[in-house]
Amino acid sequence: MKLPLLACLLAVFPVVSMRSPIFGPQEVSRLEGGSASITCYYPASSVNRHSRKYWCRQGAKGRCTTLISSERYISKDYEGRVNLTDFPESNLFVVDIGHLTQNDSGRYRCGLGPNTLGLSFDVSLDISPALGFPNGTQVHTSDLGRTVIINCPFSSENSMGIKSVCKKIGPVCILVTDSNEYQHPDYTNRVHISILDTTQLVFSFIINQVKLSDAGMYVCKAGDDSSGDKTNFDLRVLKPEPELVYGDLRGSVTFECTLGPEVANLPKFLCRVSNDKGCQVVINTLGKRAQDFEGRVLLTSKDNGFFSVHITGLRKEDAGRYLCGAHPDGEPEEGQPIQAWQLFVNEETTMPRIPSVVKGVVGGSVAVLCPYSPKERDSLKYWCHWEEAQTVSCPKLVSSEGLLQEQYKQYEGRLVLYEEPGNGTYTVILNQLTPQDAGFYWCQTNGDSRWWSTVELKIVEGEPNLKVPKNVTAGLGETLKLPCQFPCKFSSHEKYWCKWGQKTCKALPSQNEAPRQGSVSCDEKNQLINLILNPVTEEDKGWYWCGVKDGLRFGETMAVHVEVRERVKGSKDVNQVNAAPGKEVIEPKSKDVSQVNAAPGKEVIDPHVREIENKVIKDSSLFAEDRAVMNPADSAGGSRPSEDPGSSSGQGGSSKVLISTLVPLALVLALGALAVGVVRARHRRNVDRVSIRSYRTDISMSDFENSRDFGANDNMGASSVTQETSLGGKDEFTATTENAVEMEEPKKAKRSSKEEADMAYTAYLLQANNMVANVQDGPSEA
Repeated sequence: MKLPLLACLLAVFPVVSMRSPIFGPQEVSRLEGGSASITCYYPASSVNRHSRKYWCRQGAKGRCTTLISSERYISKDYEGRVNLTDFPESNLFVVDIGHLTQNDSGRYRCGLGPNTLGLSFDVSLDISPALGFPNGTQVHTSDLGRTVIINCPFSSENSMGIKSVCKKIGPVCILVTDSNEYQHPDYTNRVHISILDTTQLVFSFIINQVKLSDAGMYVCKAGDDSSGDKTNFDLRVLKPEPELVYGDLRGSVTFECTLGPEVANLPKFLCRVSNDKGCQVVINTLGKRAQDFEGRVLLTSKDNGFFSVHITGLRKEDAGRYLCGAHPDGEPEEGQPIQAWQLFVNEETTMPRIPSVVKGVVGGSVAVLCPYSPKERDSLKYWCHWEEAQTVSCPKLVSSEGLLQEQYKQYEGRLVLYEEPGNGTYTVILNQLTPQDAGFYWCQTNGDSRWWSTVELKIVEGEPNLKVPKNVTAGLGETLKLPCQFPCKFSSHEKYWCKWGQKTCKALPSQNEAPRQGSVSCDEKNQLINLILNPVTEEDKGWYWCGVKDGLRFGETMAVHVEVRERVKGSKDVNQVNAAPGKEVIEPKSKDVSQVNAAPGKEVIDPHVREIENKVIKDSSLFAEDRAVMNPADSAGGSRPSEDPGSSSGQGGSSKVLISTLVPLALVLALGALAVGVVRARHRRNVDRVSIRSYRTDISMSDFENSRDFGANDNMGASSVTQETSLGGKDEFTATTENAVEMEEPKKAKRSSKEEADMAYTAYLLQANNMVANVQDGPSEA
């Protein structure tokens, strides 16, 4: 079955060369007395729109005589029955010829230029005899794959006789069918006789799914051969005249197939005619697609058996003949209704060069440029995902009005469509890429579909160039600083932060921390752009994008989600813990202990520090080693015996000397810390700020009621007479420092703040000097 079909298709659609940019129908067949309309396309350019268009007839030696041109010239033989109309906005012109005769059959040429030697396309015009009844024979015509109904009259004498139809093949008439329901094998399930009412004296012969082989002479009979009624008719099966489709390289074309309601429930297909493979299916409704058209062909079913096929990303090799039809197998078969197309791909295109493949990494982003007609600036733009299923579809994801509601769950915070850069191009950005995002996407508008385009998204290995925190949680009223780190190759690009919304991503003011001075090298770690939210509000919750731009062209983006919650009492400010790029950051919840029990208007000192200060003051055991060093005599005698330096006792004496040297030094440091601690602690009651030499400190005057509190007693305790008192042969050390702090003395008249401060500082110095002197005297006595 398919081999005869291939031979028929090659006969109907011979291969032609289409190198000329002028494009028209290769063959036009009409009946005598009818009319023909020939459409010729030309490349879109200002020169072509204003050039002369012509229609000429080819003669001997290649000469082509002009019959009509766009400069109002008409040949005398064609006056009144030919017309040429130019449509420069559509880049085509139409030649209409009426009152056709068989003499009009021949070779013609449509073209443009100052003469017939310019750009042109050859057209063959074939005029057949008009329909009529030559010698009592009826002539009927039918399109390939359609249904033809032929009425056969008969007399009343043969109303009850057998009705039949036979086909003449040479001298023999072969029975096709009769009223007894006989069917010839070549017509099985395609023919039948219908008798509605014998009173009308006519029966109908019906052929469904007409084939090219059905053409020929037929005889209708009613009754016996000798006295029966006979009627002859000629069935002519018309070749499907291809409709012209003109497409631009990298552009898009649409085949509108109108097969009719009789095939509404059958699978539909589009196939391409080739020399040696018949008509190869490009796409059908059963899920079959040609590999060469993967991702760039789409079939859309309509009502009453109508459907359309869109092909984007046109290539030079796409030019040729196509058939659309319907069949239970989704394949072309002879006898099924078909519609023919002839596609021409114009290589002198004005379509912009848009990348057909974009690559992204997991977690990264892509920015896709989509073309549209500059004349349709206000048209609605779309971006859809071509889905590879049994029924190919391309559900819309986003438009120039925003993200479609049904796509919100899957693409929230990830997808946006910008009208920029404009002038025939818009941008679609998709980030947070996953392996499932790989595939084909279509750029569409609700205007001229010739500008539709397709792009393939491939997910490759790698890391995103931009780095931002993954997720951030901030408290209400706090300050949030979001950093975005970018590589040095984007140093000259514009950087931005924006807040994603369903309709767009609104740009926000940001702070660029990239080094501004000129340098030969570039530090990747210093290339930062920060977004600061101060203070954080409930409206700040959502998705934020960090991105780069080169002029009007968008580059890479990265998204981060900010969650906003009620601020915990005593929590730290978020800006104290800056979000590190690529890390998940949650607002610290730890409380500041130093601020918990603070009374209003009072300064709070860390309780651990105050506790250490109290231990230094109260713990007298720190001076135990000093007693051992300063009391050389034991309890039995009043003097110490001499010791051999080499003996163990001598070594112990050396250890005591070392201890007696280190312990007083530690005491000096402890007393110094004590003095500072006392001064800082006491100033909270009554703060008077004074300047002592080059130091600035706080001293409370209530701590020094008179000079004796920090003067006489402390000096006595610090002197050698007071520290070492011999009682009954024993040395006893009395620590007067504690007593000096705790003693109650009669109050005397207060001195000025400066005088008492000077006295306190002098007492501290005297005490320290006396202790150093004791340390130096101790070892000499030993």
